[in-house]
Amino acid sequence: MSKTAIHTTLTIALSGLLATPAYAASLDIEVEIPQLNVAEYHRPYVAVFVEGADQKAVANLAVWYQMRETREGHGTKWLPDLRQWWRKSGRSLQVPVDGVTGPTRPVGTHALQFDADSSELRKLSPGNYTLVVEAVREVGGRELLKIPFTWPAKAAQTGSAQGSSELGAVRLTVKP
Repeated sequence: MSKTAIHTTLTIALSGLLATPAYAASLDIEVEIPQLNVAEYHRPYVAVFVEGADQKAVANLAVWYQMRETREGHGTKWLPDLRQWWRKSGRSLQVPVDGVTGPTRPVGTHALQFDADSSELRKLSPGNYTLVVEAVREVGGRELLKIPFTWPAKAAQTGSAQGSSELGAVRLTVKP
């Protein structure tokens, strides 16, 4: 084969690769922590996880809590107050969990993104799931929001839920 033929073959092969769109299935999540006008404000503990159709936790995406133990007993002591997450997944975890647990977040909107190759989503088999966001705050309340979705997505999906006390808007975008 001549140099020209090899060059032409490689050019055609590479242009075919470049013309093929790259699909990166992902979950994009936005969680809003609202500004509350209360006398004693504490940042909420928040768990973001995925439930299967049987309502069992199948993936922990994020757990925000006071990571440093204090004399007053803050830290992991209050994780059981995230009741749904704790019953379904939390009590069997040894925290901190690399890539999942982190410190509480301030007021504002916080973005999370997970691609299909992430350890959290890699184990999901095709099917119907629910994104669950649970928040609890010391000297405050507790709130649980759920957004259903299908994995893997054949087309883009969006969903949202609006909290009324401990959470603001929670938005989910599932990309194929």
